[in-house]
Amino acid sequence: MKHQFLIFRTLITLFILVILFSFNNLNAQTQSKENKATWIWYPGDFEIWLSNKMQVRRTEREAVFPPLWQYYSPYALVTFQTEVDIPEADEVKIFTEGPFQLLLDGVQIYGQPKSLKIPAGKHKISFKVYNQEVLPAIYIAGKYVKSDASWIVTNEDKLWIDENGKAQQSGTPWVPVGSWNFDAPENKPSGFKLTTTPWFAKKTEKIGAGKLVDFGKETFGYIKIHGLKGKGKIALYYGESREEALDTAKCETLDHLSFDGKQAETYTHNGSKAFRYVQVVADPSVQYDSISMDYEYLPLEYRGAFKSSDQELNKIWDVSAYTMHLTSREFFIDGIKRDRWVWSGDAYQSYLMNYYLFFDSASVERTLLALRGKEPVTAHINIIMDYSLYWFVGVYDYYLHTGDTKFIKTFYPRMKSLMEFCLERRNKNGFLEPLEGDWVFIDWANGLPKTGEVSFEQMLLARSLEAMAVSAKIAGQNEDQKQYEKLAADLKTKLFDVFWDKKENVMKHQRIDGKMQDIVTRYANMFGIFFNYFTEEQKQSIKNKVLLNDNILQITTPYMRFYELEALCAMGEQDYVLKEMKDYWGGMLKEGATSFWEEYNPNKKGAAHLEMYGRPYGKSLCHAWGSSPIYLLGKYYLGVKPTAPGYAQYEIKPNLGGLQWMEGKVPTPKGEVSLFISKSEIKVKAAEGEGKLIIESKSKPKTNSGTIVVLGKNKYQLTVKPNVSYQISYKAI
Repeated sequence: MKHQFLIFRTLITLFILVILFSFNNLNAQTQSKENKATWIWYPGDFEIWLSNKMQVRRTEREAVFPPLWQYYSPYALVTFQTEVDIPEADEVKIFTEGPFQLLLDGVQIYGQPKSLKIPAGKHKISFKVYNQEVLPAIYIAGKYVKSDASWIVTNEDKLWIDENGKAQQSGTPWVPVGSWNFDAPENKPSGFKLTTTPWFAKKTEKIGAGKLVDFGKETFGYIKIHGLKGKGKIALYYGESREEALDTAKCETLDHLSFDGKQAETYTHNGSKAFRYVQVVADPSVQYDSISMDYEYLPLEYRGAFKSSDQELNKIWDVSAYTMHLTSREFFIDGIKRDRWVWSGDAYQSYLMNYYLFFDSASVERTLLALRGKEPVTAHINIIMDYSLYWFVGVYDYYLHTGDTKFIKTFYPRMKSLMEFCLERRNKNGFLEPLEGDWVFIDWANGLPKTGEVSFEQMLLARSLEAMAVSAKIAGQNEDQKQYEKLAADLKTKLFDVFWDKKENVMKHQRIDGKMQDIVTRYANMFGIFFNYFTEEQKQSIKNKVLLNDNILQITTPYMRFYELEALCAMGEQDYVLKEMKDYWGGMLKEGATSFWEEYNPNKKGAAHLEMYGRPYGKSLCHAWGSSPIYLLGKYYLGVKPTAPGYAQYEIKPNLGGLQWMEGKVPTPKGEVSLFISKSEIKVKAAEGEGKLIIESKSKPKTNSGTIVVLGKNKYQLTVKPNVSYQISYKAI
């Protein structure tokens, strides 16, 4: 009996071991399938290389017009490393951008092998890759060993072979690799291109010696000439407006093409341009049948949506979304004709609009990294003081919306060095003041004072220090966190001590040489509202004395209208803001806009709308900062905003603002918040997190699910759980 029991126990043990082995083997195989190989590089280097390549494409009348700021370069030599423990031998394929040195367990593998057999067990693998033409990158594909986010990389010489042939290591910590979506060996980072699709002209008419081709709306891409024959020249005169395309002497962009008679019948020009109209003038010796284009774009899903009882507002949202998509390219750029550059202030607004339209985190990361560049810091981002500060706030907002801590942990050293640069440029009073080489932008506004100590800059610095305190905590830098918290608190106190006018209850604009200037502008006043730096009493005073006061310097750019209207929305003025949106953005639509402009002044007439910078067509008619209705309608009308990182918690506070009804979607990291709101009914369904639906109603609302809680007079709350459809009846106030 005892013998039988021992046999039975042995069989059970063997059975358990077989199950465990099978499970572990299955788990290893599952992991090998789930973790796809991808191209990896030193973090930030792909973004810097790509931004360099993209931002030099701007031309003015065939002259290259490069950016105004410093270019950085990818590291030419980097070392990639991983440690693995594999259950069986693995044959890995090796692809690199650049020649490499390979070390397996400290032993150099000679030559440039295309593949490598790695025995079962634990191993350390290192690739040192050189590339000065593009950027060093690797793609390693095996069953178990794959290049992915688990690898680390350094830009310094961490490994070397000593006199005994052993690998040695020293230096500063390694960092996680950078990657994006280059998930096939032939899909190299250096080969990245935006997507193109054929577009055809809406109308072609004969004009003088040429033809005017109209594509129906603002667009971006490559001109195609069909049925091309003969030897000679063709001139292309591009225009965001009809007037510009017809003005061959002053249009901003043009191309002169020469053909030798041996060209293919279908010719695609290799220079992308922004245009709606193209005037084509061909030599008599050159013939063609028609003109089309390859529309160039970044494939993005429209996850946000908005529709309402107001058809004009719906058109404003649609055109805003199209404008935003046109300017969402390799990075978030300002305008597709001018400048085609990455500006931090413009990009900051694009981040916010992106969270309510695409929620494309990769585009935010790429843009932040392209703007930040490398060490050492020798100038403000885009050489503009406020643009360095927007960068910090942009990082914080990225964390709030996505919950991604990896970005901050990886790039915290670059955050800190930029902040140290900013702090070093404070004056003896502890305020930022422009030094030689600094550009204080704030806004395009005639008569706006920008010298001395400007309250707006100090407010942005305070917010940036708060962002740094949050980032330091995430990065595990506790002493830094305490320092930044104190600096932020001290600066806010000093800001109010110096600039807050206790008699007028508004924030003054400027102090020069210790003397306060009797100037009030909208900028610091409106930012302080949605930064929540003011008391309710102060907010009301600012609303009446500044924001609703026509005697205060007016804002004419969508750039700062964004913030002015946000401040009013934050104070519950959605009815007023709706009228302003319809007047301002609706005014552009009435002028024939098919995308929203860099600047709009309703007092201008006709071709005067096209002028800027002393040039008849200098204004960009497709500018990212013109898309702000996306953000305003998503955050302050549908009323959805995160209250904890990554939408773990969020608020829904709908406000019809005079509309009869509205519906839409606000994207979150893992889904959407879907809403319908009328004056008697609210429907809500969310994919993740815990939401707090705030309802203002004359009587207690009724719900099909959950519990309505009373918050105060005519104010109620419902907790929204994931994947539950809520239907609430209420009486709008």
